[in-house]
Amino acid sequence: MKRILLPIFLLLFGFSFLQKANSQIASQDAIDAKVHALLKKMTLDEKVAQLNQLSNPYYQTGAGANSREAQSFDQMIEQGQIGSFLNVLGADETRRLQTIAVEKSRLGIPLIFGYDVIHGFKTMFPIPLAEAASFDRAAMEKSARIAAIEASANGLHWTFAPMVDISRDARWGRIMEGAGEDVYLNEQAAIARVKGFQGNDLAAPNTIAACAKHFAAYGASVAGRDYAAVDISERSLREVIFPPFKAALDAGVATFMSSFNTINGVPASGNKWLLTDILRKEWGFKGFVVSDWNSLGEMLPHGNVETAYDVAETGINAGVDMDMEGRIYINEIKKLLDDKKISIQQIDEMVSRILRVKYQLGLFDHPYQYCDKKKQDELTLHPDHLKASREIARKSLVLLKNDNKVLPLPKKGSTIAVIGPLADDNDSPLGNWRGIAESNSAVSLLDGIRQAVGNDSKVLYAEGCRLVNNSKQHFFSQLEVNNTDRSGFAEAIAIAHQADVVVMALGETAFMSGECRSYADISLKGLQAELLAEIHKTGKPIVLTLFNGRPMVLTDVVDQADALLVCWLPGSEAGHAIADVLFGDYNPSGKLPASFPYHVGQVPIYYEQLNSGRPYDPNPEGFSTKYRDIPNAPLFAFGKGLSYTEFRYDNLQLNKKEITKNESLDISVTITNTGNYDGEEVVQLYIRDIAGKGISRPMMQLKGFEKVFLAKGESKKVNFKITANDLAFWRLDETWAPEAGEFLLMIGSASDDIRLKDQFSYKE
Repeated sequence: MKRILLPIFLLLFGFSFLQKANSQIASQDAIDAKVHALLKKMTLDEKVAQLNQLSNPYYQTGAGANSREAQSFDQMIEQGQIGSFLNVLGADETRRLQTIAVEKSRLGIPLIFGYDVIHGFKTMFPIPLAEAASFDRAAMEKSARIAAIEASANGLHWTFAPMVDISRDARWGRIMEGAGEDVYLNEQAAIARVKGFQGNDLAAPNTIAACAKHFAAYGASVAGRDYAAVDISERSLREVIFPPFKAALDAGVATFMSSFNTINGVPASGNKWLLTDILRKEWGFKGFVVSDWNSLGEMLPHGNVETAYDVAETGINAGVDMDMEGRIYINEIKKLLDDKKISIQQIDEMVSRILRVKYQLGLFDHPYQYCDKKKQDELTLHPDHLKASREIARKSLVLLKNDNKVLPLPKKGSTIAVIGPLADDNDSPLGNWRGIAESNSAVSLLDGIRQAVGNDSKVLYAEGCRLVNNSKQHFFSQLEVNNTDRSGFAEAIAIAHQADVVVMALGETAFMSGECRSYADISLKGLQAELLAEIHKTGKPIVLTLFNGRPMVLTDVVDQADALLVCWLPGSEAGHAIADVLFGDYNPSGKLPASFPYHVGQVPIYYEQLNSGRPYDPNPEGFSTKYRDIPNAPLFAFGKGLSYTEFRYDNLQLNKKEITKNESLDISVTITNTGNYDGEEVVQLYIRDIAGKGISRPMMQLKGFEKVFLAKGESKKVNFKITANDLAFWRLDETWAPEAGEFLLMIGSASDDIRLKDQFSYKE
């Protein structure tokens, strides 16, 4: 009987799988037929309108935003001149505009509403760089899922996220929006966030279309300056920059966004090789590409074109389907067609891609399903969402130092001094790119500590010094750092003397990272380091809680703190999440997604280095690749993160010593919690291709990680799998494939804390 049941089960499973696949194909075929039929009815003006995205002039984020007028928008919608909006929010307003489009325009084509839902809509989660520090795929997917629920309840269909740019330069302000320096971690984050935003059904009323941005290499801009040029090899593009975008595509991302920068002299928004040859032809992307804010128009100052007419021709022939706030296509396409610079077939293809996504979102069948005021009120800032924000925030915190086990702190019977310009700050924890979060709505560190200890301990507070002089900060503000006012030092020193322990809250405000927030100096700004030095002189134990949107240079201050907890900008429930870790209600488990430099002169710095013909030698007399004044290594390496407990790594096993193209290498390692606290460990797997055929390969590459929970004294086996694809790279023959040879396999707790090693080979 058993011999019969198994094949029947497999047959039914296979039939079900084929049924689902066939259903998806049929659904897509049906959408394509509808798109084709609609195209036949559309005038040229109506087609061009679908390629035009405008922004709400009263709520804008781009340069020159306030110059736009709203009075004519209703008329333009009715005349079929606008296909999409960004920054239009709320169930009532989106319904009002959608009603005009659907019920008053000639063909009733619905609008698509987009918005920057980066790390939450109104409930704020940790900034994406912080979430990556959790090394928790489920957490990253969950935060995107909740963001989609809130955004869709507020009338939105589309987010300009996830940002999947690899960045290895902490000076670049937008490093906060991505997953840091590593290729594999960025791939996993991209997959999780696309799945979170889009769910299993894009037509469901609680999902939104995702957008992989910024294609491509935006995070590699020269000197870490936003919008600057990128000069990069095809090998680096293929091996470092492209993989997270390809992972997002394979996860089903609906749209892509072209980036602001040039790549080897060609602006990304006018780069046919990038947007057509790679994205569409090589990868088979079927969705549409939107420009970044006026990135088409910005080709004029880039200097690769002379006129707006040239801009439109270049953008269309490159592969940009939708013009975000450039108003280039709507003014130039007709003349381009008359001059035969472009074809109507190109326009039809561009329009088809946009209409297809609108059909996939269900906008033609249910144009108002996102415009439900009752749902908006029920779901925005839902208590379950705030609970999830707290859970994910504490997973993202990274403990980098804990001398004498000063942490966790006791809740009872002590006096705690909370000092620093960010201690009583309810705004900075929200981070930049904060959706529609209300200013000053986060739980501050001070509030979190007070609520955690209640009346069981005494909490003293002093600001110590202001970080910035601006009374109000916003997206566009130029921050005025306080470098002179030390009037609060005395009070801070006085309460430190009264305390058993001092918790310092230093770092960056929300608007010291993000777009156009590049800094050459990424150390503590203003008087913060001086304040810390003065508190250090009291001799009291110091816990430094760091609020930051990027890796920072902490070399001159780290020795003045007994413990260092990287809190990032952790969102709405910041204070509660940090207090959970400080008092041991949650054992920290985060790991650094990007290296913290020893000195800004090392930047860009990352672990995935090629070796040198003269490898590093600490001997000062030798000729090797090194600095003469600082170490080569970062202050804190990628993957670093401590716990209140300890983990032992044992029994590394490989199921074979050699694999071929169609085989996999199964790897296991036993992890034991040998300390006194339950906790989670992120077990990291790295490989090294020992000798490439004509090409030097990186000394380490992350190829897997697993986050495992262990009760104290517990052991668990952690499993990994390596396939030929994990060994592949861009070879000299310009193919993506592995090469036969020997590989070093490394398992550890961080890139600089490898516990176990073994070797295996790949045979072609």
